[in-house]
Amino acid sequence: MNPQPILLRKDQERRLLAGHCWIYSNEIDTKATPLKQLEPGQAVDILSNRERWLGHGYANPHSLICARLVSRSPEQHLTPALWLQRIRDALALRERLYERPYYRLVFGESDGLPGLIVDRYGDLLSVQITTAGMERVRAELLAALEQVLRPRAIVLRNDTAVRALEGLEQRVEIALGEPADTLVLDEGGLAFEVAPLSGQKTGWFFDQAENRQRLARYGVGERVLDVCSYVGAWSLRAAHLGARQVTTVDASASALERVAANAARNGLADRIRPLQGDAFEVLRELRDQGARFDTVILDPPAFIKRRKDEKDGTQAYQRLNRLGLELLEPGGLLVTASCSFHMGRDGFQRTVQQAARKSARSLQLLELGQQGPDHPVHPAIPETAYLKTLFMRALPHF
Repeated sequence: MNPQPILLRKDQERRLLAGHCWIYSNEIDTKATPLKQLEPGQAVDILSNRERWLGHGYANPHSLICARLVSRSPEQHLTPALWLQRIRDALALRERLYERPYYRLVFGESDGLPGLIVDRYGDLLSVQITTAGMERVRAELLAALEQVLRPRAIVLRNDTAVRALEGLEQRVEIALGEPADTLVLDEGGLAFEVAPLSGQKTGWFFDQAENRQRLARYGVGERVLDVCSYVGAWSLRAAHLGARQVTTVDASASALERVAANAARNGLADRIRPLQGDAFEVLRELRDQGARFDTVILDPPAFIKRRKDEKDGTQAYQRLNRLGLELLEPGGLLVTASCSFHMGRDGFQRTVQQAARKSARSLQLLELGQQGPDHPVHPAIPETAYLKTLFMRALPHF
């Protein structure tokens, strides 16, 4: 069946011509192409108001992002051959970057596969489908992944809330094999047990791996505070670099249990001090106790998940960083991150600076990190540059 054509309103193709691939519902000429005639995930041809062909894509009339452009070549339709080629291209990049098969294999729009995330844990693939268009061709995508990578197991981590915006069910499924609930991966010489079936996101946060390695350059001192630790990637790195005591804070008891297990696995158990609780409450308690740290690491979940959350989320980032800075020794290192793509790099840096002024501290920005190259940034899609990690020094006298 030929793709259904959809026409854009006048002058609404500029962003697409610049390289973006999202089309919002208010950009479509609904008189010429009524949205009600489209099915969720249906293949479409995207045309300008003057009927200039722009690309092949898929649509969802029930979503704010009403269509996504996937192919800009008239001959390259949304077929199994296209999925195979895009996955092979994605794999070629990662094999250039990494010696071992532990990385994000497919990063949505940046790899030409909007709505698809694939994390690779050796011979296990953790797959997340976030759009109706990709859900509609799920069998083709899984077949392509099997053909290219020959995995032992594939887990579908389709339990993300964003699927609800596309009218999709949220659930975890096993698509191939009989995977164990846990596995062990290596990051920079440290072994971590992770849970692709039940852990946060797909079980691990590959995006901060490069930034964690950068800790070695700056040194961490003897006392480190790691806030929103998950299973201890930052904590164990700090202990491995020589910290004598790492206070590890997370709201999840099961995450802290895994931190302890990972610390024992790496011979670092005596250096880890777990604290369960809300990050803001724990930081206030530590401040009131007079605790001080040589390095403070703040790596929270996204506080700004929707544009309307921007004001409250910005205030949350400012409060968290102010509390962290009040616990930091003069001359100490602050590593602070935001994974909210609605908060830009400049906005995050400004928010941290405002927190510094409110805590009567002066900062030096040493390095500005982003997600690793297995999460490549699409130059025309600023939403793909979501992670900001600031390495900052608190000036000792100012």
